[in-house]
Amino acid sequence: MSALLRRTRKNPADRVVTLVGKAGCHLCEDARAVVSAVCAETGAAWVEKDIAEDEELYKEYWEQIPVVLIDEEQHTFWRVDPVRLRKALGA
Repeated sequence: MSALLRRTRKNPADRVVTLVGKAGCHLCEDARAVVSAVCAETGAAWVEKDIAEDEELYKEYWEQIPVVLIDEEQHTFWRVDPVRLRKALGA
């Protein structure tokens, strides 16, 4: 890995993963399990937000839930690939 990449790469423990979903969503439950496991493994923090409780999230993501954000930028939606999430977190 180049010195430039090493300097700009964030430590997974400094990252925040946000899972945007809603109650009763089976894909959200699947995503929660993946996000929880990968974050526990990498040390990344994660939070969950209910799309029904936030008008802005609803407007932006209602057709895509579950949505995973990393440091407030969209990473994926519908299905969460644990390998891709781990790699995006720098683990």
